[in-house]
Amino acid sequence: MPQITLLPHAEHCPEGAVFEASEGETIIAAAMRNGIDIEHACEMSCACTTCHVVVQEGFDSLEPSDELEDDMLDKAWGLEMRSRLSCQAVVGSEDLVVEIPRYTINQVSEGH
Repeated sequence: MPQITLLPHAEHCPEGAVFEASEGETIIAAAMRNGIDIEHACEMSCACTTCHVVVQEGFDSLEPSDELEDDMLDKAWGLEMRSRLSCQAVVGSEDLVVEIPRYTINQVSEGH
């Protein structure tokens, strides 16, 4: 089983986390199953950007993003070349190192 290393994030996992994921599982599903609540305002339907993550290692092992995800990512705060929506990023066979950005577009628009 591939491992996901979640880098420390002040709100979601201050110490960081390492957990196993099943191939074919989304990053957010694996995180939530392990007690890490990544924000997901649209209930994981690819209709917002609140679950935006940056895949620092293992990016090429993920199933490719589709046009809908790419369109949504264009709206994400802090977009990077290795950005994905964690509700759409399906884990492959390689380990991943994932960063949750400091803010989501919801937090920026709400002044947090």
